[in-house]
Amino acid sequence: MLADAAGAFPLVRETFDEASEALGYDLWALVSGGPEEQLTLTEFTQPAILTASVALYRCWTEAGGTPPEFVAGHSLGEYSALVAAGSLSLFDAARLVQIRGRAMQSAVPAGEGAMAAVLGLSDAVIDEVCVTHCEDDAYVGAVNYNSPGQVVIAGHAGAVEAAGAFMKDAGAKRVLPLPVSAPFHTPLMQPAAAVMAEAFQDVTLSDANTPVISNVDAQPHRKAVEIRRLLVRQVSEPVMWTQCMMTLIEAGCRHFAECGPGKVLTGLVKRIHRDSPCFALEDPEVLRATVSEYSI
Repeated sequence: MLADAAGAFPLVRETFDEASEALGYDLWALVSGGPEEQLTLTEFTQPAILTASVALYRCWTEAGGTPPEFVAGHSLGEYSALVAAGSLSLFDAARLVQIRGRAMQSAVPAGEGAMAAVLGLSDAVIDEVCVTHCEDDAYVGAVNYNSPGQVVIAGHAGAVEAAGAFMKDAGAKRVLPLPVSAPFHTPLMQPAAAVMAEAFQDVTLSDANTPVISNVDAQPHRKAVEIRRLLVRQVSEPVMWTQCMMTLIEAGCRHFAECGPGKVLTGLVKRIHRDSPCFALEDPEVLRATVSEYSI
């Protein structure tokens, strides 16, 4: 994770050192050398992705990149967006997402929950199938509206499997089980939401310098009181990513930069609005070229 960027920008290691101080362990050593079985536990994965994202945003800024008119993040990414917007410090964000990871992991016993990506089916059909497959003791629902034709469902394992099979019969191109250990962004995460509500009592949130698009309502927010409330809701409510991107498009945004490991969001932007270029800044050459071409 960020090996090339760390070689090009000393700020990457400095950012990981800052997060390590908050977490109480060497985060860079973990992402660089493992062990992998530890890194893949969500309480460690979440701080790692958060810190990588913040590091790349700082590299963009240090290199002379234009300040964004809006920021947004997918699920966990909303925390790094808030750091970029000046609403949350990296120190506090790292501690919060560590708590978030532990709480989400423990909210549902291992093996009881599941998630699956549904490809090639409309949101409306997916929503309808989920409603018809929900029972009092077996929940399934859409939790990530990632792009047109790509939606993630989650809930109790049996309900997810049954709904997925029905969606295949209804015309889904593929239904892919995801290698996760909990049904994130479902009502089953209410215990985790309660933990986060308490955790936020010990954290200072400031009004955002840059509007932050919330996963919950796909609307821009600046006020700390609204941000806090929506982050608690985000744990157990769907990520409205397609709607978030459309809010940005309607606001006039036409160029996007992805600050984080990988290119997942860059791919989603192309599916949502193919005329809007998106640049994945994990590659130092891409970051420098993007700064050179698009910065004021």
